[in-house]
Amino acid sequence: MHAPERIDDLLSAAEPAPGVRPSERRPRGKGFVAALVAGALVLVGASGATAWFGYRISLDEKIERIEDPFAGLDEADRPAPAPQGAPAPVNILVLGSDSRISAGDPSAWEFGAQRTDAILLFHLSADRKSAAAISIPRDSWVPIPGYGEAKINAAFSYGGPALMIETVEDLTGVRIDHFAVSDFESFTTLTDTLGGVEITVPDGAGGSVVQEMTGQEALEFTRERYSLPNGDFGRVQRQQAWMRAIVTQATADKNDLPKLSRFLEVALRSVAVDENLTIDTMLELAISARDLSTGDITFLTAPYAGTGRSADGQSTVVLDRERFDPLMQAVAEDRLPGYLAESPDGIDMLSDVVE
Repeated sequence: MHAPERIDDLLSAAEPAPGVRPSERRPRGKGFVAALVAGALVLVGASGATAWFGYRISLDEKIERIEDPFAGLDEADRPAPAPQGAPAPVNILVLGSDSRISAGDPSAWEFGAQRTDAILLFHLSADRKSAAAISIPRDSWVPIPGYGEAKINAAFSYGGPALMIETVEDLTGVRIDHFAVSDFESFTTLTDTLGGVEITVPDGAGGSVVQEMTGQEALEFTRERYSLPNGDFGRVQRQQAWMRAIVTQATADKNDLPKLSRFLEVALRSVAVDENLTIDTMLELAISARDLSTGDITFLTAPYAGTGRSADGQSTVVLDRERFDPLMQAVAEDRLPGYLAESPDGIDMLSDVVE
């Protein structure tokens, strides 16, 4: 079958056969990044349903699964689920690190051994017209259920995925639907699979320049923080810029099926996800969000009031609850675009040019 030229061509190949009951359709959910579901959608359109059936099994086997992290949570204490209906808003909690081990290989988790470098809340609106990737600074000083106050990344160290989800839900009031762990080392391979990425940086003379980066160059770019005017907060924005560049590059040429196939396989090997986040789940989401572009994804950092010092001497980030709480309420109520349009003050959004 020839490679499709329009997204509509893909949908006809990917839609369930007529007469299939809703209960037989794939479970509702969300992919790790938009590039994954975009790649899956293109590949199924190009290969046809029969070829996809075998290929998706192969892909699904490449994903490391996390035993249901939601099973041990007390449903009565969790934020209310979204109203019934299709589609519904989807929220994914994504953890990232410089290495998979420190991020917490789910099969090798040990108490006190793992912390994360990046915490990202990804929100997809019910109308599929917008999405947001909200970074929560890893040193944010927050209550952790059962342990008192600590840096938020300690929640994963103390109690693994379940406690991390509980901590974020208690902090934000946003119900988490899926959970994923990845690492920035793997992003180097993803970047090189795409032939590199482009990130716009200052040119030193008051303007900007598009810088082409290999995977290793992008990794070094995101690791730097001491020379940045905004320190660790600047590093967060660099991480976001890299993710945005990967998504942009991955979806730039939907007709390059060999590259998309390689990218999808590498991406799936780079992430561990909850057991309900299957390839079919990603594909169904891609279909529902087929009109969403990279430009519709807002990258921002949770509002903070600066840094502080804990009673035991740790350097911490102080969240600005006067701005943080209304922002998260807007996420929970699925009205984030309107809120951001009306209340941009104090919200650090990723710009086109990254320091």
